[in-house]
Amino acid sequence: GVSMVLINNIVKDYGNFHLNVSLELPDGRVSGLVGKNGSGKSTTIKLILGLVKPDAGSIEVFGKTSGQLSAQDKQNIGVALSNSGFNANLNVKDVICILRKMYSEFDEDYFRQGCSRMRVPLDKQIKSFSTGMKAKLRVLVAISHKAKLLIMDEPTAGLDVEARTNILDMLRDYLSEDEERSVIITSHISTDLEGICDDIYLIHDGTIILHEDTDRILDNYAVLKVDEKMYNKLDKSHILSEKKEKFGYVCFTDERQYYSENYPGIVIENGSIDDLIIMMTG
Repeated sequence: GVSMVLINNIVKDYGNFHLNVSLELPDGRVSGLVGKNGSGKSTTIKLILGLVKPDAGSIEVFGKTSGQLSAQDKQNIGVALSNSGFNANLNVKDVICILRKMYSEFDEDYFRQGCSRMRVPLDKQIKSFSTGMKAKLRVLVAISHKAKLLIMDEPTAGLDVEARTNILDMLRDYLSEDEERSVIITSHISTDLEGICDDIYLIHDGTIILHEDTDRILDNYAVLKVDEKMYNKLDKSHILSEKKEKFGYVCFTDERQYYSENYPGIVIENGSIDDLIIMMTG
């Protein structure tokens, strides 16, 4: 099928910060965009949504440039941005009225059931909501018009474990209803991504420095801990990055198997997405 999102050498220059990114999201795919604060995650999201205009390169959503998107195409996008929200004086019943007008496919029953399951009150003003309640509301708003493409910026940031679990469960339900739905999600919380993303894009200083299937990261990526002597003997052709430590070196590899087979007694620790970010962005 057509790619949900296709970013081709998009450039955005802020003088002190330069973004240059390519990325492809096929349908039926959940991609995680990870990186440190200020690495370009939110800018990339804003470019996809047309909130920021690129200096060069092209972005297509549903195979069309932003100027070509129809009203119906726009209805097919669900958005949860970390700082967006409704007027704090409104309550959720007011929000329901707004959503009815905004989206022809708004599923009010689904939305109300979500609110009751997530314990989001319908008649309290949003300004009285906890961070977790606001976050749950943002996700419910993003998914309740059954969008084909969901774009989420840090949906679980600053939440306790229960709220995060709730949000991830909502996402899984949304994805299981239609296998052509796709999601781009940015997060600091790698365990959230490990459980839900098919692949991971690592962005650093405005550039994608790694794109890999989540399964492959969890199966093949690893941290090696070696003393000076072992380090000197080590075949470094599968080492992605390394760091000098008191005892010798910490090396990051994408070929765990190779080192465990060829270096008996080597200390190998699981590579997680956290390790990936730390070891690849120094």
